[in-house]
Amino acid sequence: MFDPISLTVGAALVGAGWAVGRFSRRGKPTDSPATCGCGHDLAMHDPEQGVCHTEISRKNMGGLREWVRCGCRRYTGPTPIEDYFSRPILPPTE
Repeated sequence: MFDPISLTVGAALVGAGWAVGRFSRRGKPTDSPATCGCGHDLAMHDPEQGVCHTEISRKNMGGLREWVRCGCRRYTGPTPIEDYFSRPILPPTE
């Protein structure tokens, strides 16, 4: 009814797959958003001026943490594909 060799081979394959998935290095996800040089994505940058709206945490002179605005002044990441084919229609500027 049950073949012990097939069950052993199947269990070995499952164990090997689990070990490879558990202990192998994982790369960067392929669906990650396009990021700027500051590490923030396009959604955090103002489309008109290009400045970054994200706040980052840093230590001040007293050793306490404070929130300051990101120093990025222009989006330097890859150009979105929408900008290659069509210009934004709304809001009208005329």
